[in-house]
Amino acid sequence: MSGQSLTDRITAAQHSVTGSAVSKTVCKATTHEVMGPKKKHLDYLIQCTNEMNVNIPQLADSLFERTTNSSWVVVFKSLITTHHLMVYGNERFIQYLASRNTLFNLSNFLDKSGLQGYDMSTFIRRYSRYLNEKAVSYRQVAFDFTKVKRGADGVMRTMSTEKLLKTVPIIQNQMDALLDFNVNSNELTNGVINAAFMLLFKDAIRLFAAYNEGIINLLEKYFDMKKNQCKEGLDIYKKFLTRMTRISEFLKVAEQVGIDRGDIPDLSQAPSSLLDALEQHLASLEGKKIKDSTAASRATTLSNAVSSLASTGLSLTKVDEREKQAALEEEQARLKALKEQRLKELAKKPHASLTTAASPVSTAAGSIMTTPAIDIFSTPSSSNSTSKLPNDLLDLQPTFHPSVHPISAAPQVGSTWGGFTPSPVAQPQPSAGLNVDFESVFGNKSSNVVLDSGGFDELGGLLKPTVASQNQSLPVAKVPPNKLVSDDLDSSLANLVGNLGIGNGTTKNDVNWTQPGEKKLTGGSNWQPKIAPTTAWNAPTLIQFM
Repeated sequence: MSGQSLTDRITAAQHSVTGSAVSKTVCKATTHEVMGPKKKHLDYLIQCTNEMNVNIPQLADSLFERTTNSSWVVVFKSLITTHHLMVYGNERFIQYLASRNTLFNLSNFLDKSGLQGYDMSTFIRRYSRYLNEKAVSYRQVAFDFTKVKRGADGVMRTMSTEKLLKTVPIIQNQMDALLDFNVNSNELTNGVINAAFMLLFKDAIRLFAAYNEGIINLLEKYFDMKKNQCKEGLDIYKKFLTRMTRISEFLKVAEQVGIDRGDIPDLSQAPSSLLDALEQHLASLEGKKIKDSTAASRATTLSNAVSSLASTGLSLTKVDEREKQAALEEEQARLKALKEQRLKELAKKPHASLTTAASPVSTAAGSIMTTPAIDIFSTPSSSNSTSKLPNDLLDLQPTFHPSVHPISAAPQVGSTWGGFTPSPVAQPQPSAGLNVDFESVFGNKSSNVVLDSGGFDELGGLLKPTVASQNQSLPVAKVPPNKLVSDDLDSSLANLVGNLGIGNGTTKNDVNWTQPGEKKLTGGSNWQPKIAPTTAWNAPTLIQFM
């Protein structure tokens, strides 16, 4: 089977609809393709473990859900993805796995779809057992043996005797689970199992380095231990020799499948005389008869064993450092490629900005307005623009033309328009819409032409009535013979209506119009009509408007 199956595409589409990018990536990393998970998907999931807003339990549950698939390819790739996140992802991921009671329950997994399914099911069961043991080890010691600090001041070299005797067996159990994968070079026939083997190979080197440093610390403290501690320490050392043989076979398989010889460490075994010295010391503590041996000979034997194991640890450290350097170079190459891509994008930006004028958005309107915007706060440079200002402001009433007299003493408006002084405006032509002789109506027709101020004085200000007080006499003005306003209010109103002459279009010049006499009504011989008294308008106390 090759390529993504229809089921993979449907599952990915379902996660796309639900908006779960993490589950979608897990699905894409564990497809039915007979190849290892793609690097881009693994990198994305690693980044997800470093994000605080990503739900780690949901990510782990998505991987566990994929292990329930019946296809060995999907299950195997789910285990590989989980292992990859445990090694390279944030520590939160392995912490969550360690907190779970159960992880992978694949001890009875079997894919009966084909012969290859039978073969791969065996390695799936072994691989899942190792991942379970790796999580259990983290739960017991609260750190990952493959990530601990190594060297003379490392975790395993500075550990106390009691804690060391409890920790080294945990490493042994995890190492046993790893070596139980037990694959041969002729069984690494596809990309899926090869990806799993590479992760196990890197774990084996780091795990054995921590194991080796623990044994060195144990040997340095062995001759100062109590009898029970020496017995436990001797048993641990014997198991270490057995596992060193098995790890050597595992590294030979790695060399056969094409791993570079420089990436495979050289394992130096301790001299066999060391085991005899350890057994004799334990026998002496138990009170048994032993061969006579001096302290100097024991010290020499111990020094030789420690130096050989230290050389092995140095070789393991070199391999680990070489891998780290390769990872750094790969990261630098990736950053360089991203930088070059960014520079190319920046180089294309000016060309893209030039083409925006021909974009559909700009051409949809037909043309682009290039007229500069008017700055209302700037000082106009010509009188033409200033003369249009009143008309612009009164654009809603085109028939209204304000009358501004060109008087030099006109008030300035610099405080409002920032130094702007309006120029004189030409006298507009009178409108011919309504032919009413206002001069004859108001009784001020003369030979001189006087502009209608429209309720404004000569300076453009609003006319204000001035009313004198009671004790102050009103100024006596010379009223022409045909005055409009008289002392009698009724007579004044009647004169005004008669002088307008709006009904027949004629103008009455007789402003001394008198009210006609009332018709006599029948009401008996003694009936006398009541004459309305003359209304003499005398204002009470007047208030002078300011």
